[in-house]
Amino acid sequence: MTPEQRLDLWLAEEREVVELLNSGPGVGVARPAQLVGKSGLEVMHAMMNGQLPYAEFAKHLSFYAIAARPGSAVFQGTPQREYLNPMGTIHGGWMTSILDSALGCAVLASLPPGQVYTTASLETRYVKGLTLDVRRVRAEATVTRIEGRMALAEASLMGPDGTLYAKATTECRLFDMRAPAPAAVSRPSTSATS
Repeated sequence: MTPEQRLDLWLAEEREVVELLNSGPGVGVARPAQLVGKSGLEVMHAMMNGQLPYAEFAKHLSFYAIAARPGSAVFQGTPQREYLNPMGTIHGGWMTSILDSALGCAVLASLPPGQVYTTASLETRYVKGLTLDVRRVRAEATVTRIEGRMALAEASLMGPDGTLYAKATTECRLFDMRAPAPAAVSRPSTSATS
């Protein structure tokens, strides 16, 4: 497959995902009750299918979850002018953000119902400067190990021609999700009027 064919495929996949995201609740935060009983992979699929809200942060930074499988996730992003550093390349913080999102979602996609994660450490290594000439990049992340209450994952950020721009690794803490608070029960008034 040529880089142009790969880019066309990536753009088609992105259009499909964005259409589904926009058909649902849009950006926001899922309520705990919406997550109860769902595995991390089910949460990812519900978000990508427009059944749960997706992160406003990702929308502002022009990247989206494109795929999620057990222990892996793919995010796709659009380098934009507002993400340039003073030297004319895409800011490393933007590249780290898309890598961090893919890494975290790969970990999430490996978790059973009732378990969630938080990032404990994140390390990014930049390989090549990213410019506006690259229309899309993909962060592909894979969980490498889950041991006790810790998960390790690694990711690469690449262009459609296979150029590697950055790599990242993460260590995530795993913990049990808090149960949603029970709904308040309204009781009839017991006060009498005279």
